[in-house]
Amino acid sequence: MNFISKTLLSILITFSAYQGFAVKSDAEVIRQRIIAELMEQEVNVSRVSNLMNSIQPDGTWVDINYEDVSKTGFQHGEHLSNLIELSRAYKKRNSPLKDDKQLKKVIYSALGYWLANDFICENWWWNQIGTPNALVAVLLIMDEELTKEQVAKTLPMVGRAHLEASGARPSGDRIKIAGILAKSLLFQRKEAEFNDVIRVIEGEIKFAAGRGMQHDFSFHHREDRVNNTLSYGTSYADAFAEWAANVTGTKYQFSEEPLKQLIDYYLDGICKMMVFGKYPDPGATNRDITRRGSLQPWGPKTPEELLLAGNYRRSELEEIIKIRKGETASIPVHSTFFWQTEHFTFQRPEFFTSVRMFSTRNQNMEYPYNGEGLMNHHRGDGTNYISRSGIEYRDMAPVYDWQKIPGATILQKPELPVETEIQKEGSMDFVGAVTDGQYGAVAFDFKSPHDPLKAKKAWFFFDKEYVCLGTGIQSKSKLPVVTTLNQCLLNGDVVMMNENGKSILKQGEHEPGQVKWIFHDSIGYLFPEPQKVKLTNRAQTGSWYRVNRQSDSPKDEISMNVFKLWIDHGSQPQNGTYSYIIVPAATEAEMEQSTNNRDIEILANNFAIQAVKHSALNLCQIIFHTSGEIQLSGTLIVRMDSPGIVMIKDEGTRISAISVSDPSRKLGKIHLSVSEKIEKRGEGFNASWDPHEGVTQISVDLPQGVYAGKSVTINL
Repeated sequence: MNFISKTLLSILITFSAYQGFAVKSDAEVIRQRIIAELMEQEVNVSRVSNLMNSIQPDGTWVDINYEDVSKTGFQHGEHLSNLIELSRAYKKRNSPLKDDKQLKKVIYSALGYWLANDFICENWWWNQIGTPNALVAVLLIMDEELTKEQVAKTLPMVGRAHLEASGARPSGDRIKIAGILAKSLLFQRKEAEFNDVIRVIEGEIKFAAGRGMQHDFSFHHREDRVNNTLSYGTSYADAFAEWAANVTGTKYQFSEEPLKQLIDYYLDGICKMMVFGKYPDPGATNRDITRRGSLQPWGPKTPEELLLAGNYRRSELEEIIKIRKGETASIPVHSTFFWQTEHFTFQRPEFFTSVRMFSTRNQNMEYPYNGEGLMNHHRGDGTNYISRSGIEYRDMAPVYDWQKIPGATILQKPELPVETEIQKEGSMDFVGAVTDGQYGAVAFDFKSPHDPLKAKKAWFFFDKEYVCLGTGIQSKSKLPVVTTLNQCLLNGDVVMMNENGKSILKQGEHEPGQVKWIFHDSIGYLFPEPQKVKLTNRAQTGSWYRVNRQSDSPKDEISMNVFKLWIDHGSQPQNGTYSYIIVPAATEAEMEQSTNNRDIEILANNFAIQAVKHSALNLCQIIFHTSGEIQLSGTLIVRMDSPGIVMIKDEGTRISAISVSDPSRKLGKIHLSVSEKIEKRGEGFNASWDPHEGVTQISVDLPQGVYAGKSVTINL
């Protein structure tokens, strides 16, 4: 019961009453559960009184623009929210305004204005989801307090949420529209039709070949294959979880298989794209990053509803609920590559990081629909956000330098292209990662869709640090090219170690010469070889309207203190390179002691191979851009006869595990050889020792179809 919120408690109470007395039909039990959730929010008497006093004789409020029905306007949603709040105050038990006659007149007036005008927005979402969902809430709350005429006029507007609506596309918004329809049918007490819609909702939980839940547990809302897991993919899960809880214990209860699949998707998809399972990964956001509050922590409602609906993976759901509530919990450690979406996430108890990419298989970024995300041109270019607290990037969008994205290599233009040029198709196919679930390496053969710029970028992830390598940086433009290590909110001192020793940098602009390391906000930036960098730790200015043209976006200029660190490759680089190590959860003293680059050896960083060895972990990660070989130690040589990624775990005297992947998704097998005796055969794997050559020839079958790009790990 510790995990059950007030809403879910009310569901349990109605369920218990149903079990004990069987005085209500199953549909009525569900209807009461939904109403109980709508009524859960406390009544703000002061605000309701203000709404009552400020409503105009015609049923409007003066601070709402009722003329603008455009995609960037439509403040009419505020009118609907007011209507729900007034209805709740009128009907909620123990509300000081319950059954207040004057309040009822205000509700009738506000509803009457809407019914008289039937506002239609240029954005279809309002017409088929937003408005129907609000109006059906008013119907359920007010119920018999409404006149027959009011109900008769409201139901057709709610009825725009139907299964043949243009937005009710399978694996898209269909599940949300079906949920609104189900609530309408409950209000009308149409039980047979309600059953049919519940079965539609249940049937939406499935893997999709196009739009919808992908086989790697990411989510694509459109055919552009852009990552929508934390936006549309989350509302998809939330809607199903809501109904799973609503129908539990009734004859409408969902079957076990779709419920299990949804829980797998929630834990292995959504939660693994979240910082500590609580904050949205900034790298997984799209145009929503330009909405205020988009990176706020998420609450426990959905996992609580899933927990109520069954026992599958119960302990993991309980841990997520604890995390969301701020209680002590173990952070799930993982290294995850979403191969259908080109997105990599890496979680350790003290930090979270991710890499966002694109390829010939998916487009770089979401289109800036409805005037949002107007400067997102480069946020798919190998973006590498790093989080220690989950609030490092919160609400920075107005002041952000959108050509210095963490992890990305970007041509510095006088201004970004027009917003209609944000979304582009990728032109390179060698984009992917290898992972065994604990560690991983990421490869991005990057070619900018906006600029004459290309580079080979790579990341290598370990327990307490990760390595970032770049090579082959080429540009024909005379404009400078930079690789940004980070741009985040300034939090405390910036400490630097260069040839002159350690110093604290005053706020401003800095070019501190040959730097060994930079330290800020418990994150260290360590350079294996002293590196010239540039950084700023000062105020940056901008406005919300600059990045989001919605009518409610403030146009006032605001200022925030920002930390920004980058490497300048100059103009027209022909083979620019970089190498740096990110050390999260570090201390200043620890950085001073990092003289040996923390047991990390960069074995190669060139056109053919990028490779890193972590001697303390006995782990080597190698990206072969072409066929070739590399010496990992005095006796161990690895050869690959094709491009690919290999991760080798060495227990000191023998290889204990090999993980492989094919970022290009072209191969049926990967062939490699190691100068160590291994003899093992298994399904999809063969290792044969050749005593004459002194090598073991290894072949590994690779996943195909919807699993192409997924890693394979062989434990020896």
